[in-house]
Amino acid sequence: MAERQDVAILYSGGTDSLSLHALAARGGHPAIPRPVRIHLLHMLNGMGRFPDFPRARLRVAEEILKAQVPPGDAFPEAVYVELDAGRLFQGLWLDRYEELMPRYNGKNLVCVACKLAMHARAILYCVEHLVPVVLAGYTRKQDHFPEQTPTFMDRIARLSARFGIATRYPLYEEADSETVIRHLLEDFGLPSTGGGERKCLFCQTLTTATEEEIGSYLDDMIPRIETYLRHKLEGRVKEAAQCFPPGRA
Repeated sequence: MAERQDVAILYSGGTDSLSLHALAARGGHPAIPRPVRIHLLHMLNGMGRFPDFPRARLRVAEEILKAQVPPGDAFPEAVYVELDAGRLFQGLWLDRYEELMPRYNGKNLVCVACKLAMHARAILYCVEHLVPVVLAGYTRKQDHFPEQTPTFMDRIARLSARFGIATRYPLYEEADSETVIRHLLEDFGLPSTGGGERKCLFCQTLTTATEEEIGSYLDDMIPRIETYLRHKLEGRVKEAAQCFPPGRA
């Protein structure tokens, strides 16, 4: 039997990330090995309201899932960690959107930048804490969001792999409708409707960006993110900060 390892989940508190948590904690999916410890990485971008929602959803889920554990079966420890991706988010879009939008046909890529910042923070955390796998609850039913397209996911997976981290999207193909996620959660006795996420100012922002425009933006920004991560991991504080100078600098 393979030795169990830690796993990280990008945890918003919504139904998709809650499904990943349940599957990691209790098993039931071939692409999600049961770990010793689950690191629930809750990302802060500076624009989220109702901060108690995701933590409260986690407390309820943990009680329900633990009550179902058979005698003698191990239940993995859950570690809830809040990580601030706000500075990276600003550097990737908000500080310079007046310059950046014309490069990508005037398209609004604010959510792409936000998710890129979140994945960068996840990579940094996982390298520092020796967590080999990151799970993200992206699903085909939400592929109208630019950050839940193959263009975005493939590039993030390749970036993560360069740091020894496997970023996976185990529910993407299967969860092609709300019904699938509802059934999954209800089978575990977990809440299957309602929001457990913080409410982000940008969460319903319209964009008509094509996958080509999304890819072009990522191809420009990922090398800078990679440089930033290498500076951070090697302790070069000044050089890391210079990767994303403030817009008014």
